[in-house]
Amino acid sequence: MENYEYSWLIVWAIVGLLIIRLGVGYWASKKIETTTDYVLAGRRLPIWMAAPSIMATWFAAETLMGSSSEAYKYGLQGVIFDPFGATLCLVLSGLLIVRLARRAQYVTIMDFFQQRYGTTMSVVGSIAQIIGYFGWTAAQIVAGGAILQSLLGWDLSVGMIMVAGIVTIYTMAGGLWADTALDFMQMFLTMGGLLVIFGGILWAVGGLDAFIGMAGAQYTDYPFAMAPTAEEGYLGYQGTLGWLYYAAAWMAIGLGSIPAQDYLQRTCAARNENVAVKSTYIAAFLYITFGVLSPFIGMAAYTAIGPEIDADNTQFILITMAMKYLSPILVALFVAALASALMSTSDSSMLAGATMFTENIVKVFKPDLTDKSQLFLTRAALVVSGVLSLMIALWARSIYELAVLANTCILVGMVAPYVIGMYWKKANHIGALASFFSGSISWGFLSVYYYYAPEFGTFAICEGDLYCSLWDAVYIGSAPAFFISVVAFIVVSLATGKIDPPKVLKDIYGRPVSMKNALGWSKLNEEPAPDTTSGD
Repeated sequence: MENYEYSWLIVWAIVGLLIIRLGVGYWASKKIETTTDYVLAGRRLPIWMAAPSIMATWFAAETLMGSSSEAYKYGLQGVIFDPFGATLCLVLSGLLIVRLARRAQYVTIMDFFQQRYGTTMSVVGSIAQIIGYFGWTAAQIVAGGAILQSLLGWDLSVGMIMVAGIVTIYTMAGGLWADTALDFMQMFLTMGGLLVIFGGILWAVGGLDAFIGMAGAQYTDYPFAMAPTAEEGYLGYQGTLGWLYYAAAWMAIGLGSIPAQDYLQRTCAARNENVAVKSTYIAAFLYITFGVLSPFIGMAAYTAIGPEIDADNTQFILITMAMKYLSPILVALFVAALASALMSTSDSSMLAGATMFTENIVKVFKPDLTDKSQLFLTRAALVVSGVLSLMIALWARSIYELAVLANTCILVGMVAPYVIGMYWKKANHIGALASFFSGSISWGFLSVYYYYAPEFGTFAICEGDLYCSLWDAVYIGSAPAFFISVVAFIVVSLATGKIDPPKVLKDIYGRPVSMKNALGWSKLNEEPAPDTTSGD
């Protein structure tokens, strides 16, 4: 952006939005009296706030900058992970999980594991999720730092430190109230910017048919192919390996984020279970509608900007196309909203990790913790989360891969006991632990196997490129590891049912959850019975 005449306008727009975020954090802090206010916005969100907030859970670095970059290089095959996998996650969650989770009044994902299985699974799962959130938050910090680097010429590290600091400050002050208020504002700016850029491209090239004709990608002759092709396979991998890679792309967020704390936290902040379900479906519709625009813009950039952009600069394609097709004021608003979107995902993941730490780790060892002390510890844990995520970001300096790793950690160990355990009465604690450890351990071994395997290993296919071969092996190994975790969960639960009797699904107060109309397609137009528990 050094040569962009109006870069100063973008800088001031970003500064303005950063000041607004800090101001909203201060405003929201005045509304917080209890831990429930802080982590669940008091469970009072209406549909018009809940839906944009749920959409904003992942609509950030990898959806916008990451997916336009990957689509420029690999076409639609490169963005199965996000936005297509993320949309699948929202649909499946709305159908299978949201109604029961809101009905049970869970505060964290681990409340389910605690009530359904026991303390060991809850603590183990909490640690795994918190570690995963460090990577997810780090991905957003890297993206935010990259924007400041491109605008101001700062070192990437300086930009990341600034982004991490601002996000930590306003989230520590305002919690989920601050997150949802800011999500509502910046989602419209981001979606509007994507629409205007895409519309500008269509106008400039002469319509949709001309756009389809100009779309391309660096490393594939089939930019619109979403499945493995006979000629190229999936991302260059043929046969079984290609299909495993393809399955992993769908499952990483598509299944891996169903038991994600940041997503559950936003749905359980909705006013009631019907609002939570409807908001999830609306978020899914908005996500796929606007999420595909970013990769489409990336594919159009292949012709509009040039087919030989340096690999280190492909993550800036979306900003480059904004400067090409938008007026200076709209560019400023869009880039500022883009930076704001990155922060929205950072704040929700920081808050998610901090909430699980106090709810499912600290309270295990100190069950008589007062609400005031819990609120203080949650805020303190959020600061620690911000610092550790920044350290990971400074070390890794990657966006898409960090996001993949964060979701895959959850996919291989927690999806089976969470999704199946919601409905299968024979699921037990030993089966859940077996699923977690078998999936996680096999993922490690399979990643090494697919990396070193002669002839078809990723190191050989990537021709010795360490970065490419390592990430591909980790990705491919997650698909069979997930299926191993499913089999282990079912087999071990059945084999140990007598020594470890299964528990029924319970709410946070230890009472059985009603399974009536459990799926998210029934009775959506009826007002559910009001909550009568003391926590709502």
